Amino acid sequence: MTTSVAALDTIRSEVDRSLRRFVDQQRPQVGAPELVPLVSAAEDFLAGGKRLRPAFCYWGWRGAGGGEDPALFTAAASLELLQASALVHDDVMDASDLRRGMPSAHRRFERLHREAGWHGSAEQFGEGAAILLGNLMLVWSGEMWRNSGLPAASLAAAQKVHDDMRTELMCGQYFDLLEQAQGEGTFESALRVALFKSGKYSVEQPLRLGLVLAAQGRQPWIDRLCEEYGQSVGIAFQLRDDILGVFGDPDETGKPAGDDLREGKRTMLVARTLAAASESQARVVRDTLGDPELDAAGIDLLRGVIEETGALVACEDLIKGYLENALGSLEGAPIRPEARTALADLAVAATSRRT
Repeated sequence: MTTSVAALDTIRSEVDRSLRRFVDQQRPQVGAPELVPLVSAAEDFLAGGKRLRPAFCYWGWRGAGGGEDPALFTAAASLELLQASALVHDDVMDASDLRRGMPSAHRRFERLHREAGWHGSAEQFGEGAAILLGNLMLVWSGEMWRNSGLPAASLAAAQKVHDDMRTELMCGQYFDLLEQAQGEGTFESALRVALFKSGKYSVEQPLRLGLVLAAQGRQPWIDRLCEEYGQSVGIAFQLRDDILGVFGDPDETGKPAGDDLREGKRTMLVARTLAAASESQARVVRDTLGDPELDAAGIDLLRGVIEETGALVACEDLIKGYLENALGSLEGAPIRPEARTALADLAVAATSRRT
């Protein structure tokens, strides 16, 4: 086991511990029996994930000279609350049934309503409860960050980064909605969604957060590294998600095969497909993309078009290119050698991951 892989296991363990402790501390405030399903849903949604965002934050911290401090894991764990909030809201917007192999939050609360025999629409209750759950975890992310125990000077220096990250995520969510509604379908518009919705808040800003926390201030080299490395890894990260959303194994992704196709996601992969498609191929994509009843045959048909146009190979090549750019940006960065190695390993893990 390499040092960076072992460190990632430690980061996961520490982040998990911090999240459990934080949720336990919230129980007195949300202790009414009626709120138990809300807290239980939060716990379940916080239990999964690779913890890549906290890992980028941790190695930013170490790279800029930060030492082993339990408070850093707590601050980094706040990013998982932000991520869980985004996933819950994402599933409502996409009408997704599953997340990480479990019922999505709105389906979970919809089932609760039905089983209890309550009044009104079970679907409306489920969506409303999920939105509130996502909002609750968004509020908690800020609270966990502020009360992490890191020095006040570090938190003050990095506060704007934390604020910007949350704002960019919400803008990215809106860009995503807009992309589906307008159906522009260009690679550039899909790239904008990927940059705001994934690239910035998944890699660039968590890395910047750790660097600024340790340095207690932003410096030109920090922004340069975060933009060159962070955006490259972040876009490649989203490209990999685009591919998994179409070709991924449901047992590994935790979502039904071809779910992105049923949801009509205007991803970079779809944009590449349409740009290279013949008139008949483009018609197949436009006629079937976004059909909620799309069956296995329809998914196979769309997969065939994506492969025939060369879009799949093109996106794999883009991932490779972005990864090379990211690794190159680390070479001259004034960070500790162990952080340089770990960030290189994280870039590979994030862009070649299977789940």
